[in-house]
Amino acid sequence: MTKSVRSTCAYCGVGCGVIATKGDGDSWSIKGDPDHPANFGRLCSKGSSLAETLSLDGRLLEPQVNGQTVTWDTALDTVAGKFSKFAKEYGPEAIAFYLSGQLLTEDYYVANKLAKGFIGTPHVDTNSRLCMASSVAGHKRAFGFDTVPACYEDLDVADLTVLIGSNAAWCHPVLFQRMQKNRAERGAKLVTIDVRDTATTQESDLALIIKPGSDAFLFNGLLCALEQLGVLDDGFISAHCNGFEETLARASKDCADAHSVAKATGLDVDDVRRFFTLFASTEKTVSCYSLGIHMSSSGSDKVNAILNCHLATGRIGKTGAGPLSLTGQPNAMGGREVGGLANQLAAHLDYDEASLDKVRRFWNAPNMVTGEGFKAVKMFEAMSEGKIKAIWIQSTNPAVSLTNSLAVRHALEKCEFVVVSDCMENTDTLAFADVKLPAAAWGEKSGTVTNSERRISRQRQFMAAPNNAKPDWWMVNEVATRMGYGSAFAHRNAGEIFDEHARLSAFENLNERDFDLSGLCGLSALQYEKLNPVQWPVNDAAPEGTPRMFTNGRFFRAENKAAFVPVSPRLPVEKVVEDFPLIAISGRVRDQWHTMTRSGKSETLSRHRPEPFVEISTIDANKFDLKKLGLAKITSRLADCIFRVRISDTQRPGTIFVPIHWSKENSSGGLIGALFASHTDPVSGQPEGKSMPVRIAPVEVQFTGLIISRKSLDPKLPVFWTRASSINCHLHTLAIAKEPDEGWHERVAYFLDVEPANLVVYEDKAAGIFRAAHFRGNAIDSAVFISRGHAPLEETEAERWFNSDMATTNNRWMSLSPEPMNGDKARGPIVCACSGVGANAIKQAIISGKATTVEDIGHLLKSGTNCGSCLPEIKQLISAL
Repeated sequence: MTKSVRSTCAYCGVGCGVIATKGDGDSWSIKGDPDHPANFGRLCSKGSSLAETLSLDGRLLEPQVNGQTVTWDTALDTVAGKFSKFAKEYGPEAIAFYLSGQLLTEDYYVANKLAKGFIGTPHVDTNSRLCMASSVAGHKRAFGFDTVPACYEDLDVADLTVLIGSNAAWCHPVLFQRMQKNRAERGAKLVTIDVRDTATTQESDLALIIKPGSDAFLFNGLLCALEQLGVLDDGFISAHCNGFEETLARASKDCADAHSVAKATGLDVDDVRRFFTLFASTEKTVSCYSLGIHMSSSGSDKVNAILNCHLATGRIGKTGAGPLSLTGQPNAMGGREVGGLANQLAAHLDYDEASLDKVRRFWNAPNMVTGEGFKAVKMFEAMSEGKIKAIWIQSTNPAVSLTNSLAVRHALEKCEFVVVSDCMENTDTLAFADVKLPAAAWGEKSGTVTNSERRISRQRQFMAAPNNAKPDWWMVNEVATRMGYGSAFAHRNAGEIFDEHARLSAFENLNERDFDLSGLCGLSALQYEKLNPVQWPVNDAAPEGTPRMFTNGRFFRAENKAAFVPVSPRLPVEKVVEDFPLIAISGRVRDQWHTMTRSGKSETLSRHRPEPFVEISTIDANKFDLKKLGLAKITSRLADCIFRVRISDTQRPGTIFVPIHWSKENSSGGLIGALFASHTDPVSGQPEGKSMPVRIAPVEVQFTGLIISRKSLDPKLPVFWTRASSINCHLHTLAIAKEPDEGWHERVAYFLDVEPANLVVYEDKAAGIFRAAHFRGNAIDSAVFISRGHAPLEETEAERWFNSDMATTNNRWMSLSPEPMNGDKARGPIVCACSGVGANAIKQAIISGKATTVEDIGHLLKSGTNCGSCLPEIKQLISAL
């Protein structure tokens, strides 16, 4: 392998370029690629910490069948044999594939080809159904295809950016910093529309905190206001659109004036008017929307309500103006390109007869599907009903990420044959697998991804795949070959798959489809290896790619006109009732990713929000008798979970926020997917994830504990536990109802599986303190800290001991100290993950007078000088002190 390799970040849909550089031994460093047009060298905290996730700790490295390690031949023969058997006995539709935006485009392509063209099952869907499906549906209804019109460059030159349902400061921080730079240098305005007061809203010129699910009321009202203010682009509407009069009439029914909109959304009427006036008077407007819009039982209508306003003003296909959906995953769009969604074929083709015939002929497919398959929620329901007998899950964790996740687990348990390919060994979903296939991880495989602005970038291999880990495309091709389809799956590398993918996009495409890679057909191995980031379509008309779509006003619907879509706003299906008086809203935290199978390996990323938590307003905390940093049980009509309580003056009363990242694998009660019912959008099939009625109650505990150990443990003592990574050790936080009858010494020894006599112990019964450590030679093996009270413990000196052989007979007692040996205070919760700076260091800088501004903090501690996602929190600390 070469010393430095250019690749693409493995996290969100921004698609940042990275440079991986070889260090000493097996170490690598990761930095932003200054030449990549998505980020120009910037990385967020997650991207900056990628090197911390490259270890083999927790990796799945060998194929397994029924829990036994086997050869690849045995595993692949088992999968192919079972799939052939089920297809013959029950029909091909008894088999399903559930894919992921974590896959590379080449992996995605062959999986869809095998399923839809050769096995003959339409039941192929992806976890992108949970984040982007409503955007896809909105694009197709308005434009004819799933076409994203705008690009990141528009964020640099817009005079107004509107963020809807997006905490971009945390979830897309590199793009958010571009928006902030535009504000600082050009005076651009930023409006944020959200159901929560977030790090993003706090950095906005106007923040509209709306009632959950009421977005379409606001944008229908905006459409009416645009007409009333006389700023419609009548020429554009007449020449390039259909359906405006009906759409305006529908919007006028409920949203004809600012007062009706304010009532429906819970906003102040003056703020509504201010937003309407600002949008109406600003030609260069970009509207960015994300999961807060998409994850809804009416998400498609919300998307179209936004698109309607851009079409009505002709603000599309122009520099600095247009709608831009912010994608959640690194290759959600690549999956959409190859037919990863159950309602699409490859190359953005649909299930009409002409498209089916086109793909059938191109693939020479013997068992081409004839209609749409089950979308994600329905797929697992069908599995539970016995309609689906076998499933191959690739690079995703639906036992955690899907709504109504207890029902998903039941479906997986009932399914006759479950195959899971993943790079990690212990995920909640892998617990149900009959066959486990070890996948090559990021850095170990080669291919392409497509980001939110249609930019295709190379993800290049810079590490050898360990043991028996293999690329996903290789596994699919091997199974296809064993099922008798080898001639159609004879690709020798990812580049050959990409070429086929590109050729299908060009096949009989007479400028009728948006997705066109004809300009990238026939790349040599060297050209594919050196492929620079490029935005599709890439063809004779645009050999260098296409930054913006629809610049000529030509769309992909009848008469080449866009369609206005009439929207009747609908609130979430389930309403607040007496037994469930609060609305739970799910979302992400700044430094974690999905179900933490990758980001959870990083010590740096585990420090900002180390436990599953519920954020609740001061008013509601007092109402329900909740204590700061205490525990709370949240109950919906489906399940209950336990979270740490974070009380916030910015949380809207009547709502609570719960993060999505924790699972049964890393916590006792953080599986929030279990709380949410699977109410889906009737157009997109995307489930509601931003609104679920719940109740909340305090959970009483007497003791709090922290265990630091070389190995990952499975705590059974507490009512609440979490697991996180640190350097060379694992951290386990505990909340315990009462002291065990046999006392702490015996119970802790049993729990750690050591002899009681081999523990170094300190105990103060009167104070309710118990501490113990176990050593192997001079190396510490585990340390336990238990104290009376409900607040979680901060880091201790013992954690630092796991990095050295510093224990001797004389000093090993110091491992039980709750404070660092050198007298320095613990860092406290991490504020700046990029530079590893904790809250205590920032507080000390402020109190000492050395820093009074965020710029001072940056100069002194480097906090906030990289991705900037910690700046709102630094500002809060400055204000508080």
